[in-house]
Amino acid sequence: MNLATFSIILAGVCLNSAAQLLLKAGARAIGHVSLGSAASTMAATWAAATQPWIVIGLFCYFVSAGLWIVALTRVDITVAYPMLSMGYVIAALLAWQFFGEQLTLSRVLGISIILIGVVVLARG
Repeated sequence: MNLATFSIILAGVCLNSAAQLLLKAGARAIGHVSLGSAASTMAATWAAATQPWIVIGLFCYFVSAGLWIVALTRVDITVAYPMLSMGYVIAALLAWQFFGEQLTLSRVLGISIILIGVVVLARG
């Protein structure tokens, strides 16, 4: 995989991670959602559809999907798909930084294993 292709994949992964964080910010702004009745489901749907962080997060997903399609025209899916796991690493670190989510020893170990796997796949 060349640098240009890796950059496309990394940009897509970063946008996907940003989307996760934006959706989390939007979800926090909405608060607890109850889906017990049709009215509450509609209210939750409207709240999500009009929440700016959620709208921006969905836009990031859309752009990320476009970059993913470009990446798939350049490399085998068996190479590209595992690169998506970098998104777990990015999202976990940013969630720790921005939302105060905990990075326990087991999470750090899992993140390390993911990173080792990505390096092995990128070299193969």
